[in-house]
Amino acid sequence: MKNSLCVMAMFAVWLSVVFSVRAQDTSGEEGAKKPVKEIVSETRGKMEEVAEKVDTNEQAQEASAGILNSVYVLAEYLSFSAFYWTAFALMVTGVVSFALQLVLAKLVVLIKRGFSFTEILSDALGLAISLVGLVLTTQAAAENSGFTRSPAAVLSAAAVGGIAGFIFYLWGQSQEVQAVEGRRR
Repeated sequence: MKNSLCVMAMFAVWLSVVFSVRAQDTSGEEGAKKPVKEIVSETRGKMEEVAEKVDTNEQAQEASAGILNSVYVLAEYLSFSAFYWTAFALMVTGVVSFALQLVLAKLVVLIKRGFSFTEILSDALGLAISLVGLVLTTQAAAENSGFTRSPAAVLSAAAVGGIAGFIFYLWGQSQEVQAVEGRRR
């Protein structure tokens, strides 16, 4: 979590530097009237140039291949129906849990006169990751196993994931309510 916050902070600093340098580079009245769309377009162009340089860099290509090769080896090793059943159930668990926490748990916390913006962001990120994971798991299962062709497998994984997601939602809501009560003391 700390590393991702550092990366986001560095990205925000980079963006602010880029925009402030762009603002300083413009001269006189003309520069002050430069539309934001144009600045964003120029920044996007610079980012594309950097990405193109990285894409053609041999060291970057080797590093990328190393990362992907490890993932491919693991994917081949785990390419069996029980893995896809488990992955699907886990992703459904995340979707159900985070969706309920994002809506119902936040309502309960608001009723108790509490609010945590970081919890909302955390649950929204968890929901997004779970949804993306569910889509990718389903896509990979359809291409690499018979999991998606078995209604019994899909329904049982969805049921197990739904029940587990509800349990995790209850735990998450309980923790948020306890946090609100603890802040009051």
